[in-house]
Amino acid sequence: MNAELMALSDIDKLVPLFDQYMVFYGQPSDPERYKVYLIERLKNNEATVYLAFNEKLENIGFVLNYQTFSSVSLGRVVVLNDLFVVPAARQKGVAKALIECSVNLAKETGSVRVDLGTAKTNSNAQALYEQLGFEKDTEYFAYSFSV
Repeated sequence: MNAELMALSDIDKLVPLFDQYMVFYGQPSDPERYKVYLIERLKNNEATVYLAFNEKLENIGFVLNYQTFSSVSLGRVVVLNDLFVVPAARQKGVAKALIECSVNLAKETGSVRVDLGTAKTNSNAQALYEQLGFEKDTEYFAYSFSV
């Protein structure tokens, strides 16, 4: 398994995986809509994506990161926003390798940390994150306001 930084020209490798990811999270399958969204993020340098592929060069996963800042920490923060591995490639170290890409991105950009969120019911992901040294926030609650 290998993971590489994705270029805009690789968009057609990402879209089918992203579509599966969105369906996993209860969204409708809509590859064209997702492609437009992803192209916009990449063209504007708003996202960094790493693609994972196996020895047959089949795309088996991705991690999409955004960058933001923390005033309290006085530094840049990488937000590991989306992580997906196809079911056939799970439990084989693919997610771990993709997470390491995000950590390396944080180091390369001088970021102070990598932040992520996952469903309260996703115990497999939680176990992996904690195994890799991520700490569950016990100090802050997260809130959202839909507009």
